[in-house]
Amino acid sequence: MKSPGFEFFVASRYLMAKRKQTMISVITVISVIGVAAGVMALIIALGVTNGFRGTLERNLLGATAHVSILERTPGSGIEHWQDLQKKLISVPGVTSAAPALYGYVFFTGPSQGDGGVIKGLDLEMEQRRGEVMANIKQGSLKDLEKPDTLIMGSKLAQKTGMMLGSVVHVISPQGEMTPLGPRPSYYKMRVVGIFESGFYDLDAKWAFTSMPSVQKIFSLDDVVNSIELKVADVDRAPEIARAAESIIGDKLAATPWQEQNKQLLGALKMDRVVTLITISLIQLVGGLNILISLVMMVMEKHRDIAILVSMGAKKEQIRRIFMMQGLMIGAAGTVIGLILGYSLSFLANHYQWIRLDEELYSLSFVPFEPRFLDAFWVMGAALLVSYVATIYPARNAAKIDPVESLRYE
Repeated sequence: MKSPGFEFFVASRYLMAKRKQTMISVITVISVIGVAAGVMALIIALGVTNGFRGTLERNLLGATAHVSILERTPGSGIEHWQDLQKKLISVPGVTSAAPALYGYVFFTGPSQGDGGVIKGLDLEMEQRRGEVMANIKQGSLKDLEKPDTLIMGSKLAQKTGMMLGSVVHVISPQGEMTPLGPRPSYYKMRVVGIFESGFYDLDAKWAFTSMPSVQKIFSLDDVVNSIELKVADVDRAPEIARAAESIIGDKLAATPWQEQNKQLLGALKMDRVVTLITISLIQLVGGLNILISLVMMVMEKHRDIAILVSMGAKKEQIRRIFMMQGLMIGAAGTVIGLILGYSLSFLANHYQWIRLDEELYSLSFVPFEPRFLDAFWVMGAALLVSYVATIYPARNAAKIDPVESLRYE
C-alpha cells in the first residue's frame, strides 16, 4: 500500500470506467475535451495577438525610423543638418542617422489621381542601410540617381495605373511663390521602381525619390525636415531618444517609434488582455467539469474507498488518488490542446486561412505567431486549474468512514 506507484495505479484504473459507470466515463471525456478546448483557444488567441503585434512592428520598424528627429514647430526645415547628423551617429546604440525630407503631394496617372507622401532619400546612405532596397519588387534604387525619377508603393502604383517606366504627374500643393501668391507646382517624374513592404498604409501612400528631386518639388534649399535614427536594440529607443535630446537643442524633438505608434500598440496590448480574460473562462469550465467528474467518482467509489482504508490505505493516500486522477485528466487535455493549438496556428498562418481587408487592417491576412514559451505558462495555468478542481472531491473521499460505507453492503 505504501508503494510510490500505488496512488497512480489506482487513479488510472478508476479512469477506465466499467459498463455501469458509463456516465462517469462520458463526463471524464468531456472534462478532457473542456481542458483541451481551453488550452487550444489560449494558444490560438495568443498566436493571433502575437502575430498582429509582431507583423505590425516588423513592418513599422522596417519602413519607419526607430527614433525621429523632428521640428517641434514645423517651419523651414532643419538647416545645417550635416553637423547634427555627425553628432547623432556618435550616440551609443545608434547604428545610422539618415536625413529625410517628405511632404504630401498628389499623384495623377492614366487611371486616376491619389494623394500620398513623397520622401527624399540620401541615396548613398540608403545603399548602406538597404531598407527600401529590401522591399523593391521591380526596378532598382540606383535608378533614382537620374533626375525626376521615383519609386512608388505597389498599391499606389496600382490605383494610379502606373507601371515600371511610366510617367506620373506630381502636384505639390505648397507650390512656388508668385506675385499673385502661392500656386501648385507640377512635375513629371518617371517610375523607376515598385516596392512592396506588406504594410498597406506604406504601399498605398508612399513614394521615394532622391533628396535633390524632393527639394526641387517643395522649392527648398539644402534642408531636411527629419533625421531618422536606426538603433541596435529597438526596445532601447526611448532611452536613446532621451540621449539625443541633449544634442539636438530645444527647437527639435526626438520621438521613439513607441511614442509615434502609441495608440496602435496600446490597442494591441488591451486586445491581448481582453482576449486572455475571455478565453480563460473556457479553462474554468474545463476545471468545473473535472470537479463534477471527481465528485461523481467519489460517490460511485464509496465501497472501494472503504475497502482500501480497511486494508491499510491512509487518508493522505486516498486524497492523492483523486488528486492524481484530476491532474491526469488535466494533463491529457493540456497535451491535446497544445498539439491542436500549435498545429492549427501553423496551418492557418502558412495557408493564410483568414483573409482581411487591407484598407482596414493594413494586413492581407490574420497572422498566427504562437510562441513556444507561451506553452509553459499555459500548461502551468491549466494544471493549476485542474489541481484546484481536485481539492474538494479529494478531501471528501478522505473523510469516508469505512465502517459506515461497508455496513449496508
